[in-house]
Amino acid sequence: MLSCNQPSSPTGTSGGVKAEDALATMQVADGFKIEMIAAEPMITSPVDMEIDEYGRLFVVEMHGYPLDKSGSGNIVMLSDTNGDGIMDKRTLFKEGLLLPTGILRWKKGFVVTDSPNIYYLEDSDDDGKADIMDTLLTGFALTNPQHNLNNPIYGIDNWIYAAHEGTVKSRDYVEEFGDEGTEIYYPAKPDAVRLPKNADGLSVRFRPEQYQLEELASRCQFGHTFDQWGHWFGCNNSNQGYQEIIAERYLKRNPQLPPTDPNHSMSDHLNAPEVFPTTLNPDRQIFTDVGTMTSGSGLTAYLADDFPAPYHNATFIAEPVSNLVHVDVIKDSGLSYAASRVFPNKEFFSSTDAWSRPVNMYVGPDGALYILDYYRRVIESPEWMSEEAIAAGSLYDGIDKGRIYRITPVDGKKADWMKGLKLGDASIDALAKELANTNGWWRINAQRLLVDRADKNAVPALVKMASNPESAMGRLHALWTLQGMNAMQTDLIKNALKDTVAGIRENAIKLAELHLKDNPALGTTLLALQNDKDIKVRFQLLLTLGYVNTASASDARNGLLFRDMENKWFQVAALSAASLNANSLLNLMLAKYRADVPSYGSMVQRLTGIIAATEEEEKVHHLIQKAIVAQTLREQESQTAMLQGLAQGLRYRKNKLSISEAEQRLLVNTFFDSPSDGLRKSALQFLQASKISNDALRISSVARAASIAQNTAVSDTKRADAIDFLSFGNPSDYLTLLQGLLTPQEQPAVKFAALRVLNVIPSTAVSEYLVDLWPGLTKEIRDAAIRVFMHDTARMRILITAMEANKIPANNVSFWTGISLMQIADDKLRERARAVFTKNTEEAKKINKEYQAALELPGDPEKGKAIYMQSCAVCHQVKGENGIAFGPDLATIHNWKREDILANILDPNLSIMAGYDLWEINLNNGESLQGIIAAETSSAITIKNMGNFEKTISRQDIKSLQSLSVSAMPVGLEKNISKEAMADLIAYLRQN
Repeated sequence: MLSCNQPSSPTGTSGGVKAEDALATMQVADGFKIEMIAAEPMITSPVDMEIDEYGRLFVVEMHGYPLDKSGSGNIVMLSDTNGDGIMDKRTLFKEGLLLPTGILRWKKGFVVTDSPNIYYLEDSDDDGKADIMDTLLTGFALTNPQHNLNNPIYGIDNWIYAAHEGTVKSRDYVEEFGDEGTEIYYPAKPDAVRLPKNADGLSVRFRPEQYQLEELASRCQFGHTFDQWGHWFGCNNSNQGYQEIIAERYLKRNPQLPPTDPNHSMSDHLNAPEVFPTTLNPDRQIFTDVGTMTSGSGLTAYLADDFPAPYHNATFIAEPVSNLVHVDVIKDSGLSYAASRVFPNKEFFSSTDAWSRPVNMYVGPDGALYILDYYRRVIESPEWMSEEAIAAGSLYDGIDKGRIYRITPVDGKKADWMKGLKLGDASIDALAKELANTNGWWRINAQRLLVDRADKNAVPALVKMASNPESAMGRLHALWTLQGMNAMQTDLIKNALKDTVAGIRENAIKLAELHLKDNPALGTTLLALQNDKDIKVRFQLLLTLGYVNTASASDARNGLLFRDMENKWFQVAALSAASLNANSLLNLMLAKYRADVPSYGSMVQRLTGIIAATEEEEKVHHLIQKAIVAQTLREQESQTAMLQGLAQGLRYRKNKLSISEAEQRLLVNTFFDSPSDGLRKSALQFLQASKISNDALRISSVARAASIAQNTAVSDTKRADAIDFLSFGNPSDYLTLLQGLLTPQEQPAVKFAALRVLNVIPSTAVSEYLVDLWPGLTKEIRDAAIRVFMHDTARMRILITAMEANKIPANNVSFWTGISLMQIADDKLRERARAVFTKNTEEAKKINKEYQAALELPGDPEKGKAIYMQSCAVCHQVKGENGIAFGPDLATIHNWKREDILANILDPNLSIMAGYDLWEINLNNGESLQGIIAAETSSAITIKNMGNFEKTISRQDIKSLQSLSVSAMPVGLEKNISKEAMADLIAYLRQN
């Protein structure tokens, strides 16, 4: 195993593509051009950059990733001395940093993130080197470097935001990366505000001069951004962009509010979306999910106007594992945003070079997009690599390399900032004018400089800009600049609340919120916006009014809630109010209850949950009675939501609530006798949360449930609930019954319930039985059965043993479950799991032996299409076209390596895609059928054969159902395809 002080190649290698040849490997979107402004030896291992107000480029170099903690990190200043647009002078601004991850211009120096600290660095004598180094904040975790504190950003609200997420515990490098952090605090003022240990794994914001420090409601892996209105977006490995809808200050002001996910995933093309790399020879490790986003980082909103539409509302995110940068266009979708692909089947930027590792972006003062290419052979952490890959000694290949690219429209202007900006010397009037600049770099830096100077002589110019009819951005930044200078005027807020632009009104409400204590009359002024036509404005109003404890504010909050109650965020916002009276609001909800509007039910559920978790016992018991004993039709319709909410609330209740025997009996009777599926499930959930203390009642009820579970004349939903009820007894007593419910004749709902209860039996017998039963389990049931195996290490051992013997094919296990197995704490078991999941790779090498020549030939995609139509289209399509949809769609094959495509053509049984294995069905009448399972319902199974012949079979007619563990694709296809034709076919399948 490598030591953190013994990198395999600390001085880099001669591998990769030379800097002068790099641009030839790259593709950018039509209408754009790319140039390289810096490369090794001028820059190495870059992860973040900042262009300051004097046009100086500062770059963070993190050489130590993944294991070197010797202090090899740098901040360097780059300059273009001859005006050719390429950096040719390097000044070492600061060396000796641990694993620096981000930089932000602030005051006369820079804020730099370098866990466990956030530093302030300044060059006080103008020699190009930092001679002041203060620790602003400390206490952040120092664990896996992919997850450390990073990317400080100056927000429009004058706070500094830093991306951050929870600790990722190390298995192999505990000594080096086992620091899970402490309280977060200002060392210069330790008695000031402190955050909990490692900020609870959340991103943070801070204002050093005021010693202010807060958690965000969200966490972020590497790189975050704001849109022009100050909405925060974060990202992680597989999620290319999520929006924090509700800030932490709102979520924590009402202690009754249960834990709430504050984020909205913006992508309309799935999280972990398909990506379209152009890499010729990709280098993938065992934890790399092929063909999807797996290392999203450096999320950057484009806030300039130099790019054409639709890029004015775009976000860029790097995907270093796949050597590309993905772009989405951000569209307004009401309260939140939706992120849509700009390109359906290609990326904004990609490289054929497997060493090209874009990790971060930056929008410069020239409106160009700058891409930081970390440039390494390996980008994954050794924590998630095979021992063989680590032993190969390539962890630091490329440590002596790094590139920064500049992307502009083909007719874009040259980078004038390299000649030296003078924004830092601009007058206060000139800075005020820049607040209306169409480029966000100029706006935010002008604002920062004005706030830093705090010159009250700037107030008249800012007041004028705050009313500038020509620029909404100018008005917005002027308002926040005045706020940052402590020079805000109430009349300006009132005027902004009436602005014609919704984004200004929304921000004006936030500004009013900051002045409510000093000027309570603003609370009354805010009420005028309760009928605003913009949903974002109404939502912010609802949040802000949560600080106002007056009858009129309460009425306004209720009005806002009922108008937009179908939006779950409005429900959370209403419940977050500091002065919330949950009982009063619940009574109002029940009085207005509408069964035809689901949001009423969800709101009742939330409110009863709060009451059950926090209120005194008498009130909770009153609600239980009300939920069980309905008097009117409206009450009957709301019972389900009330019981569900009460059940959830009991789980959060600090002191246990005593449920009387009479209440327990009422709940049990409701479970067995109610004709409503929803009410029956709600009663079950409540009983599961509160338990049945009366043994006689419990025993007789379990026996009754067992009888219902076996009654095929009862609906499958009721039988499934009865099976779940068996967990109140000793599920082991019903082992034979539960196992008998996993037959092909049973409905999926019944089998899922049986697996849930089998899972709680403390034994491995369940897993051993599932191994024997595996060939007869359909895909849906297999996925649920895998969760039973993942219950504990003993069951995982049985699963791995079964996969080794091919009793359970490895491809029956999902990608993420496979990763969990490959990270088991047990060393021997972990290595066995890794061997199972890499077995296909080794088999592919053997299968490829005779056809190696096909892999060496370039191949012609056009000729390959003809081969495909002749040999493959009878069973397959590509993106829903060109063929018959019998086998899996081959759209994502373009992400596979050539040798993997070849191996699966030569041996279709090597890696059978889930759902496309061949099944044999024997019927009670003696007939036998074969095909793939195309669909399942509670009463029937549909099989499909080549030629798309389908047949639907009643479950009651099935005698046995068994997977043959072979692909429906015939073997020997290659006999009709020459090596040259095979190269053409592979070329066709790999093209985007």
